[in-house]
Formats: sequence, structure tokens, C-alpha cells
Amino acid sequence: MNPLQDLIRGFQELVTQVPELIQPFVVALAGTIPFVEGELAATIGILGGLNPIVAGIFAAVGNFVSVLLVVLFTSSARTAVTNRRTARVTATVGGPAMPETDAEPTPYANIASAKPQSKGRARLQKFLVRFGVPGASILGPLAIPTQFTAAIIVAAGTSRAWVLLWQAVAIVIWTTVTTVSVWAALTFLVGV
Repeated sequence: MNPLQDLIRGFQELVTQVPELIQPFVVALAGTIPFVEGELAATIGILGGLNPIVAGIFAAVGNFVSVLLVVLFTSSARTAVTNRRTARVTATVGGPAMPETDAEPTPYANIASAKPQSKGRARLQKFLVRFGVPGASILGPLAIPTQFTAAIIVAAGTSRAWVLLWQAVAIVIWTTVTTVSVWAALTFLVGV
């Protein structure tokens, strides 16, 4: 055995201490963590000896649940902010209140920020402008975690359903690609 096989076998022995029914839920829980997400969670599950299909499904579900919670929270926060903005009455000094307008508030992407954007967020914004929500959702994990991608897109004013649909597609694509790649590498290259 080579050192990599020894390492994987040792990890699998450690995982066997967790009951078999709990192992997929541990993978799902790992999928909820930003930067770990479905891809690394599926890898952990496969390395731990889970069936790759089970590991991939539970990792993707865990990742999607965390994205769902982030989207619901961000959408609620955005709704509260926009409702508060439209409820404000602008008054002039010594004059009557200005009439309310039903104009859509300025999207967050156009508001000048005091601090510079991170490289990942700038890259995501390029994806969003160039490819729309589908492209930003699918390419977003190359720049920042899906939870952050979803929050930024929802905060910009995109509907929750549209963001959730494309985040689900992106999670399935990336988790599937990673799961198949890890399985193939372990099966054909490492021999585990």
C-alpha cells in the first residue's frame, strides 16, 4: 500500500466509529458550511467509505438547505429595507412633505460603497452582468461560496424562486462533477 491508501484507510476506520445511519447526515451537515459546501462534503463522504451516490445526494441537499435559509433571510431583510425606504416621507425645511413615489429603489449593485469590493464579489458581479442569474449561479462557486452568491443576487433584487432554482442547478452540477471526479480518481488512480 502507498501512503495515500494508508491515509484513506485510516480515515475510513475513523468514520466506521460513527453509526451508518448517521454518516449521511454528517455529510449533509458538512454541506451546509460555506467553503465546504456540497463538493467537499461529498468528497469527505466518499473518502469516509460512503456510497458516492449517497454522499453526493446528502452533500447537495445539505448545501441547498443552507442556501435556502440564506435566501429566505436575505429576502426578508431586503423587503424590510425597501418597505422602510418607501414608507419614509421626505420633507423640505419649512415646507410641506414631498409626495411619495412608487419608484423602484436603487439596486444595491449601483450604490457607491465606501470600502472597495473583494475580488470574489467583483468577479461575481461581472458574472451577474455578463451571464445573468443562471450564469452567476453556475459560475459563482468559482469566485465565492454559493451561500454568499445567493445572498448577493437576492440583495440585488432578483426573485427568491429564480435564485433558488439556479442555485439548485449549480449545486447539482458542481456536486455531481466533484463526486464523479473523486470516485473516478479513487477507483482508477489510487485503487481504493
